[in-house]
Amino acid sequence: MKKYRIAVIVAGIDENYQSSILHGIESAASGCMLDLYVFASFSGTMGNLSHDSGEYNIFRLPDFTTFDGAILLTNTIDDKRVVENIHSRIIKAGIPAVSIDDDVEGMYYIGSDNKAAMRRITEHFVKVHGFRKFNYISGPAENPESMDRLRGFLEVLEENGLTIDDDRIFYGDFRAPAGKAAVEYFLRNNEYMPEAIICANDVMAATAVNRLFEAGFKVPEEIAVSGFDNTYNNHNFRIELTSVERPFNYSGQLACQMLADHFRGTPKERSEILDMSTRFTESCGCRDSAVSNIAEYKELNIANYNKVEMIGSYMSMFNKLYCNLQGCGSFDDYIAAIKRFVKDIDPGEFFFLVCEDWDIERPDERNIGKKSEVPTRYTDEMFIPVAYCRGKFRDDVTTLPTKELIPDINPDKSPGKVYYMVPLHFGERCLGYMAISNCKLPLHNSLFQSWCISMSNSLENMRKIITLEFAVDRLGKLYTQDTFSGIYNRNGFVKATKDIYADCVKNNRSVMLMFIDLDGLKTINDTYGHDIGDLAISSIAGVLRSVCKQGEIYCRFGGDEFIVFSADSNEELGKDLTKRIQDAIEVVNDSMANPFSLSASIGFTIAEPRPGEDLFRFVTAADKVMYEQKRKKKLSKYLKK
Repeated sequence: MKKYRIAVIVAGIDENYQSSILHGIESAASGCMLDLYVFASFSGTMGNLSHDSGEYNIFRLPDFTTFDGAILLTNTIDDKRVVENIHSRIIKAGIPAVSIDDDVEGMYYIGSDNKAAMRRITEHFVKVHGFRKFNYISGPAENPESMDRLRGFLEVLEENGLTIDDDRIFYGDFRAPAGKAAVEYFLRNNEYMPEAIICANDVMAATAVNRLFEAGFKVPEEIAVSGFDNTYNNHNFRIELTSVERPFNYSGQLACQMLADHFRGTPKERSEILDMSTRFTESCGCRDSAVSNIAEYKELNIANYNKVEMIGSYMSMFNKLYCNLQGCGSFDDYIAAIKRFVKDIDPGEFFFLVCEDWDIERPDERNIGKKSEVPTRYTDEMFIPVAYCRGKFRDDVTTLPTKELIPDINPDKSPGKVYYMVPLHFGERCLGYMAISNCKLPLHNSLFQSWCISMSNSLENMRKIITLEFAVDRLGKLYTQDTFSGIYNRNGFVKATKDIYADCVKNNRSVMLMFIDLDGLKTINDTYGHDIGDLAISSIAGVLRSVCKQGEIYCRFGGDEFIVFSADSNEELGKDLTKRIQDAIEVVNDSMANPFSLSASIGFTIAEPRPGEDLFRFVTAADKVMYEQKRKKKLSKYLKK
């Protein structure tokens, strides 16, 4: 039977809501003949827009035309522009998509009646407990689920003749810190605290309860609290939360089934609204409904102990990896450290992919001297320094077209594979991405987020090391290289000859110093312009490159003057080198490449240097010989007729 490639789009996989749905998707993938590619970001958690931009880049990675379908949790992505871009690309690709908890035109939809469920919670607080004074902790103002829940809450208040001031509604982001921030906001801005706080999800409710206790309020005796989603383990908290239970796991399973039915051509309704059930317990004052089974608490303690032990074990591995990565002085060392870590965690597959230009500062020729543009997109080709499959590293897999995402090297072609694709970036700078499958690492966990951030930061550190080495090398060349002709300048000449000349002094070895002067440069400049004069200078440098192949060291001494040094030379070798240079000049002239005739005057001196005698004393001697040759030589015709 044919299997299908499915793109899954989600942010914040360490949150209970996302994790529960993903578990459902993964559990149904094999039976529905699906392979899953989960494009995951950890955006919205750092309070840094540049970081979020880098995280969001992972959603630009998939070419949806290469997929058979998609499952979307775009309600978890805070940036509306990113969401709209994803939706438009999927619709343009023409593939079927299932959107969970965000009704998108043209896509299958799995949702819940958030408004009705919140009405039941609020009615319980008003009619059963008689509460009249409320505060509300909402999700994001633009999130459709968040707004449905708020509307349900406000409707019940209005129907019962109750009102609420604007400063008693706090807009959070469905994450834990928002619950604490909301209570602190209420404490600062409200004249009195309410009888009850209704929360748009359990995560915010849990931290709100903690902050209320810290502030000296008893829950529910002084302030009752409700949650929503029932994602919190009720026994794993100081009091059990009144909440709404939603079938998250089933939502994920159903999404897979809807796509499978679509592929088979089985008729299917476009949308399914799932039932939700309310659970009234300790946090609202319904103590009789609280679970108090000691056996369950014991099981929970064991589970928590195992979880703490697992976290400690992985933290130890992470810390070891971080130390190893920070100590790397080269990219090869860096990749070797990653490979040791991958071997320890032994995933089914792991790929570390970097953009082709990840280590290069992009020059902007229009803005010389200004900061270069930061690359924010994936390149068309990716470099793969680490490819790991079924216990082995594959060094034969080195590059990949980006649209293919990962190399197809797993011989197991059965359906149900799940790949998590996470970005590598530093701020908005796009460095690459990682793909990981069947891993012991707890991916739906803040540990995984910390690991991803550390991998990105360490790669950026390595990029900076490489960039710094490049800059140092470039500065070194600027110090020793004549930027115009490309051969040594005086500094480079001194550095290159220093040790050889010292040995010649020590061991009474002879040296040759040759002085070369370009003839008629002023005439060439006056006739053809300085650009052509520069060409004449470069031509002499080219001649020296072609002729000096026997250990000679040469440089542009300044202007139109060049010098050549060699050790263990004699008069015959000096004359031979002079002839070879003059012959090479004639070859240049015979080529008719220049509008002028190239000519040079050459003189050299041979001597055994004495201790304390500077090399440049021989430059002066060679210069005198050269000028004697120039004086004797008749004035040549430097210009072509």
